[in-house]
Amino acid sequence: MVRPLAGLTVLDCSQFLSGPSAGLRMADLGARVIKIERPDGGDICRTLYISNLELDGESTLFHSINRNKLSYAVDLKNAEQREALIALIRRADVFVQNYRPGVIERLGLSYETVRTWNPRIVYGSISGYGAAGPWRDKPGQDLLVQSMSGLAWLTGADGQAPIPLGLSMVDMLAGAYMLQGILACLVRRGIRGTGGHVEVSMMDCAVDMQAAVWTERMNGGAGTTAAADSAAAELRACRGIFRTRDGYVAVAPDDRATLAALKASLAAGGEPELPMQARLLEQTTAQWLEEWSSRGIACGEVCDWNGLKAQEGFSRLHMIQQVEGARGSSWATLRCPIRIDGERFVSGRGSPAIGEHNDLILKEFGL
Repeated sequence: MVRPLAGLTVLDCSQFLSGPSAGLRMADLGARVIKIERPDGGDICRTLYISNLELDGESTLFHSINRNKLSYAVDLKNAEQREALIALIRRADVFVQNYRPGVIERLGLSYETVRTWNPRIVYGSISGYGAAGPWRDKPGQDLLVQSMSGLAWLTGADGQAPIPLGLSMVDMLAGAYMLQGILACLVRRGIRGTGGHVEVSMMDCAVDMQAAVWTERMNGGAGTTAAADSAAAELRACRGIFRTRDGYVAVAPDDRATLAALKASLAAGGEPELPMQARLLEQTTAQWLEEWSSRGIACGEVCDWNGLKAQEGFSRLHMIQQVEGARGSSWATLRCPIRIDGERFVSGRGSPAIGEHNDLILKEFGL
């Protein structure tokens, strides 16, 4: 099929995770995404390692969010190269940047400047805490935002220190919110012919993700504390992840009827006064799953990645794809999780080398 964003040109002038993840999704959906990089080192994420493993001599983190893009290396201090970039901006549909507030202005590529060259462009800006205010210049680092926003208080058990999530989730969330704003502006442009400026901060996104518990707290409720959720208080003690004889199981009774069914299950064949955790150690994960599923109680096995990959349900999702790197190597990664008209979006092209497509872009756009 013709992918939904085919025909659009996106200039991805961003680094690290948030901006590039938005660019990745647009590439998956058919846009031509051109990664604008410095000739000397490119995106800092190329050397931002989460392990000692390298792919084509660069970080696996970089390769996970920059596949299926072109790379155009530009020295903005070189007048000729800068003019070529401006000419490219005049042809583009979308421009995304995630520099700290003030940096893009110093580079001469602010929205106010770019829209004079291309009034129809949809321009996206991602920041840590917004373009103004006392937090303006704080580092937009995922761990810091998780900590400041209250997210870390929602993970872990009562009495323990706050625990951040094991992923840079706020970065990826900001990229997803940016994509929503960009698509909305592209729809508006199709109707009214005008571009626009989409702004997203990581803090905004982290707080918005907690909308349910914020709403509860702001309207007289107790709010949510560590190791709890927004369920009724009597459900909380029986909702969570628990150890079994051979592993862990997650159970989530979602109303008083399923809570009663869970309590009946725990009492059946055992000591009624035995604490829940001690009772769960009497049987295996598979036995509890079979028991609870038959009673209509929401439950699931707690899997590590190998355990997940071994599940038939995971294999039926076809989430893993193989891509080819710029230097001839290949590796496994994940595909776009979106399906449209029943089609999965996969791409065999991995991440580009720095400036790999300069000649192609200069020729194709007549720069």
